[in-house]
Amino acid sequence: MPSLNTPAPSFDDVWRTIQELALSQKETERLMKESQKEADRRQQEADQRIRETERLMKESQQEADRRMSKTDKQIRALAKQLGEHGNRLGQFVQEMVRPAVVDLFQDRKIPVHQVHPNIVAYDDNRQFIMEVDLLVVNTDTAVVVECKSRLTYEDVDEHLARMAKFKSCFPQFSAHILFGAVAAMVLPDDVGHYARNKGLFVLAQSGDAVEIRNEDGFDPKAW
Repeated sequence: MPSLNTPAPSFDDVWRTIQELALSQKETERLMKESQKEADRRQQEADQRIRETERLMKESQQEADRRMSKTDKQIRALAKQLGEHGNRLGQFVQEMVRPAVVDLFQDRKIPVHQVHPNIVAYDDNRQFIMEVDLLVVNTDTAVVVECKSRLTYEDVDEHLARMAKFKSCFPQFSAHILFGAVAAMVLPDDVGHYARNKGLFVLAQSGDAVEIRNEDGFDPKAW
């Protein structure tokens, strides 16, 4: 703290102090401007990185969408091919089974003499109701045969449902003794066992021939 004896600052001292303060303020302003410029530069770089990231993400999403669309088309084309292939295999099984079924069922003491492939029923409005792959029939006995390339539990259940409404769809056979059968090129043991337990005859490929896999003395379900 200046004492009473401290000489008063001269004009030069005051002027020098003012100049130093002015210079200090200018330096502070310069540093603040440089700092703001650097902040603006970094913000611009950050904005540019964000825009670049968004662009890359957009391009990546577009490429993913394009590949997904291509994959969907390939999957649909493959499903169509597999469906057509499955249908052809089912037709092959049907053609393999058809010449053998009369002899096979006559050997089981089931008196049938005729085979009718692909019989179809429609309602009064001409709407499709049911199709049967093979109907092995005589005057009072019939066997409804479903042919598959590979037999599944679902196929067995569908055929059981078909058997349950067969006579209502084909009333000309309402007085017949009706049996059911499934035939397949590929027959998993568990599915074959399931079908036999449901009272169906099970036919499968054996070398170049077709055989009935049910044991001797099998008692089929009659509808």
